Amino acid sequence: MERRLDHAPTPPTAPAATPGTAQGRCAAAAAQDPTRCEGPHDAATIVDRHGKEVAGCIHHCARILAGLDGARVHPFVPAAHALEIYSRARELPPFAWEIGR
Repeated sequence: MERRLDHAPTPPTAPAATPGTAQGRCAAAAAQDPTRCEGPHDAATIVDRHGKEVAGCIHHCARILAGLDGARVHPFVPAAHALEIYSRARELPPFAWEIGR
């Protein structure tokens, strides 16, 4: 299952709405994923196997992690957030929004 992060992380000074990102959603939210963010939009950072990073809320970081082979939570993310992301991702199928989850 080889997918890459499909958009660059949002810089800290960028407005909430950037090209390819719906108004008020974190940068880790996939364009096809209809679910809302949970918590701060920069709560964690996911790194794919190619080193590309994207920051997002706990919810969308878990959803994107579940579908990316070789991805991981950035090592500087607080342990509680990292554990929550890994726990949630473990319970999700890859690209959960494609099957209505």
